[in-house]
Amino acid sequence: MRDFAAIDFETANFQFTSVCSVGVVIVRNGEISDSFYSLIQPEPNYYNRFCTNIHGLCRQDTEDAPVFPKVWKEVEKLLVLNEEDAKGLGRPYLPLVAHNKAFDEGCLKAVFQCYQMDYPDYDFYDTLWASRRVMPHLENHQLQTVARACGYCLEHHHHALADAEACAAIAIKIL
Repeated sequence: MRDFAAIDFETANFQFTSVCSVGVVIVRNGEISDSFYSLIQPEPNYYNRFCTNIHGLCRQDTEDAPVFPKVWKEVEKLLVLNEEDAKGLGRPYLPLVAHNKAFDEGCLKAVFQCYQMDYPDYDFYDTLWASRRVMPHLENHQLQTVARACGYCLEHHHHALADAEACAAIAIKIL
């Protein structure tokens, strides 16, 4: 896979709809070509201590942030394929890649439903499962471990853009 978008969400609490930040890294022809990061006002708009301790974000950080539909309009511009590419791939959007797609795809579907947006049925790939298949020898398959095994140094783990960059590096290497 040479063209895709690596994506990562952070949440304010344990509800999938509570995305409070998103990082997206666009890969074209096996090279990173663009990236996007935004804070998001979560829904519901409260933070629990557990999540804040993981990513460091709190209500004050997202108080003036846009809501998900406004942020997704910007992300979607990056995902839309030109006519020729869409025809060749048989779909209008880049495939999405996440490390532990169950979480990120779950968040995406939940916020689309929460805001009554039509979900385009994105193709989603998972570097977590791919890494388990390709690198069974690793002590674990956490993002930072797999990234290191792929030669990528992940700094600022649990920052949505940093995690999306690590996921992109892994996908370029093993997908």
